[in-house]
Amino acid sequence: MTFQQLKQQCPYWQDYINHPFVQQLRQGTLPLANFRYYLQQDYLFLLQFTRTWGLAVYKSDNLADMRAAQQGINAMLDQEIQLHIQYCQQYGVTEQQLQQLEEHPACIAYTRYVLDCGLTGTLTELHTALAPCILGYAEIGKQAATQSPANNPYQSWIDMYASQDYQTAAQQAENTLNRLLAQPHQQNKIQQIFNTAVRMEIAFWQMGLENKVEEE
Repeated sequence: MTFQQLKQQCPYWQDYINHPFVQQLRQGTLPLANFRYYLQQDYLFLLQFTRTWGLAVYKSDNLADMRAAQQGINAMLDQEIQLHIQYCQQYGVTEQQLQQLEEHPACIAYTRYVLDCGLTGTLTELHTALAPCILGYAEIGKQAATQSPANNPYQSWIDMYASQDYQTAAQQAENTLNRLLAQPHQQNKIQQIFNTAVRMEIAFWQMGLENKVEEE
């Protein structure tokens, strides 16, 4: 089993990477108020995912797995979270305000599910639960880079996930997952975890469509 096989066998993958939120973001038609809400919740999401990568270090029993998890932590702390802080500052939301946000149930459900996979399962199960986010965003960013119109207000968001740095990090995450999947594991359980995480991603996009933060 590989990541590509997990993706091909997941009935929800296309609904995830082509969700209406993604389509509107790609076309530049997504209302800014919806993007602000998504962006703020995504900040909280990334904080929890950083904890998950820390758990991946703890669950690792060799240097290669530890370094792979360290790369995940670095990507969260040094790239994505900083970008979110900068974005929100552009919209008049300070870092202090971000720290006082209330998590939406979709954010709680998704991030705690992934943490639970790591706490109760194997390292392979944890990386499987992480994969839809990392690798899905890489696919979305790469597609959006070829379809985004001129003057798209979300071009910098697209550029980040289409960037060589992010694409390289995603490829490294895929390589790590494939290496772990080559070891003995329960294939049905792995597929179920992957499918559930993809469904959580869809719910996160839907949250962004249904909630707004108007500019003050």
